[in-house]
Amino acid sequence: MYKMKITAACRVGCVRSNNEDMVLVHNQLLRSDAYQTELFPQSISRFAIAVADGMGGHNAGEVASEMVLSNLKFYMTDVPKGLQPEEYCQKMNDWLHSINHTVNSRGYADASKRDMGTTLVGILQYEGQYYFVNCGDSRLYRFRNGQLQQLSTDHSLNNAKGINRHSNIITNCIGAGVKNAYMDMVNITEDIQKDDTFLLCSDGLNDMMTDEEIATLLREGATANRLCEQAIDNGGFDNVSAVVIRVES
Repeated sequence: MYKMKITAACRVGCVRSNNEDMVLVHNQLLRSDAYQTELFPQSISRFAIAVADGMGGHNAGEVASEMVLSNLKFYMTDVPKGLQPEEYCQKMNDWLHSINHTVNSRGYADASKRDMGTTLVGILQYEGQYYFVNCGDSRLYRFRNGQLQQLSTDHSLNNAKGINRHSNIITNCIGAGVKNAYMDMVNITEDIQKDDTFLLCSDGLNDMMTDEEIATLLREGATANRLCEQAIDNGGFDNVSAVVIRVES
């Protein structure tokens, strides 16, 4: 039986005038704010915790990120009960294709939102099974026994070329004219341990901080807001969002 202590923050940063990031923690949508809660997964049959980093034109990125996370929030409640893991994964891939089409259609219909899109990274819980999902270059890290490990894979040009450095040129996302968006989806149920800490973040965090800096702050018990503040102190060139999930028995 696990308890999850969760802190979340979504900040505009030092350069941009608007915040295109958005965060979802179960039923709570978050933009330009901080939040904390506790979840008892054994009493909740399903939930999503996710970060979306919007892109594309004035205000369009924030529309895309909100469309995706709002839709995900409600879709989670619509998924039928009793699905096997492979059936659930198929349902989530069906959702991805649907929301990708919806975001693209909105962009085609409104010139001011042309090519808007968003990344998505998250942890989903469905009937006791845990999955991480990733589309784009927002990241999921796990901090265990003092070591930080990136679990997600950046869908970026640098990664495709085998260059071990973050690139702002991404090769996959939701919307932005991408016809065949895809989503990594991995069942991590058997790999969650007591005292694990999971970090979801937009690239506004990991572009401003090294993995060593992130690990040091997590080791000190930092909240999501503390991580975002450090990224802003380091330059804050982009919107910055983070969710820190601490697993307790």
